[in-house]
Amino acid sequence: MTIRSETDSVTVLTGMYAAEAEYLAAGGPGEASFDLLAPFFAPDVVLYQADALPYGGTWHGHEGMEGFFLAMSQVWESFDMAEQEYLATGGIAVVLTQVRARARATGRELTFPILQTITVNDGRISEVRPFYWDTEAIAAACMGPAQAARSRP
Repeated sequence: MTIRSETDSVTVLTGMYAAEAEYLAAGGPGEASFDLLAPFFAPDVVLYQADALPYGGTWHGHEGMEGFFLAMSQVWESFDMAEQEYLATGGIAVVLTQVRARARATGRELTFPILQTITVNDGRISEVRPFYWDTEAIAAACMGPAQAARSRP
């Protein structure tokens, strides 16, 4: 199936987010099977996360996505996507998500937006580029005292 309309892109994304919720409800990384999410991602998917984040870097393929979900679960005790708005044209979608999260290391709760550009090709997500307004605040909220001491110059 080739994604040609905004409805198709949004359908893929809403399906993926529903599968992600099911994956996390089933125990997430290390507990649930990534097979719930795999159909929504191209085998060569690339996810670009800001380097300043505890789970920053570039994640490649299904194995990379599994690694990313594991890294996220190690950082966040909860990560709820409270509301989402979609703008999609063809195979490119922009998703504005309002997040409520609680960091494992500190217990701090944050509310923040994430804006993502997501490319959908042939019915699967092939690239994800999230933008965080304040990576420094997010990273600081996630650092325990030992990590904060190591990160100081």
